[in-house]
Amino acid sequence: MEDILIDAGTLAGWLAEGRDIVVLDARARLQDAEAGRALWQEGHVPGARHADMDRELSAPPSTQGGRHPLPSHARFAEQLRAWGITPQCHVVAYDDMGGALAAARAWWMLVWAGHPSVHVLDGGWPAWCDGGYPVESAWPEPNPSDWQPAFDDDLIATAEDVARGDALLLDARPGERFRGEHEPIDPAAGHIPGARNIPAGSLVDAHARFLSSAELAQALPQGEAVISYCGSGISACQIILACAVLGRPLPRLYPGSWSAWSSDPSRPVATGA
Repeated sequence: MEDILIDAGTLAGWLAEGRDIVVLDARARLQDAEAGRALWQEGHVPGARHADMDRELSAPPSTQGGRHPLPSHARFAEQLRAWGITPQCHVVAYDDMGGALAAARAWWMLVWAGHPSVHVLDGGWPAWCDGGYPVESAWPEPNPSDWQPAFDDDLIATAEDVARGDALLLDARPGERFRGEHEPIDPAAGHIPGARNIPAGSLVDAHARFLSSAELAQALPQGEAVISYCGSGISACQIILACAVLGRPLPRLYPGSWSAWSSDPSRPVATGA
């Protein structure tokens, strides 16, 4: 079985070999919905399709679903076909967000859809550029596929699942937001009671490459049932990706995350460490 994380040299080799591969450029900026596509248009890995975090990797925001709800099965299946993805191809996602935040979300959604060979470019776009690999600005027109994904909703946790309190909750937000010292976006400051803070950025090094397996194993607590959340269900996927790299069972994703939880004033909120 090929590694979930691949380096830039491996991706370049796969492309040179002419493998059946779809590359997804998931670069995004949380405060600018148009920035990701503009970055892709300026230059991308040859043949890469743009995977827009707000339009294609999420449904429109809602109080119940949070800032980045998951799209419906039908909508995401249609998008996968539009990208030309089939179960026979390899899929590789990348971004440039100081880790693999949006790329991990794309990876998780492909796993949710049942794709058997999904990878993330370790180090992302900076690693590709630093390696001197080809960059193109052409906008490819993929040949649509006829794939009918089989979604695994057991990978998803609801607010009710979280509220039961019988799972280990891992919060991927920065420490100051977890502790309630700073909340620039969501209705309340703090975290879900009982959660442990594992900032997504703590799982990668200064070059946005994932830590070694030994370091990841030390950083990530284990439990019989684990749920990962963040602000809106994006960076939480980096925790899930790290668990997959370790060969552990995947934590469930709470897609609404803090943005949905904190929108209901009846739900409990904790602050501090």
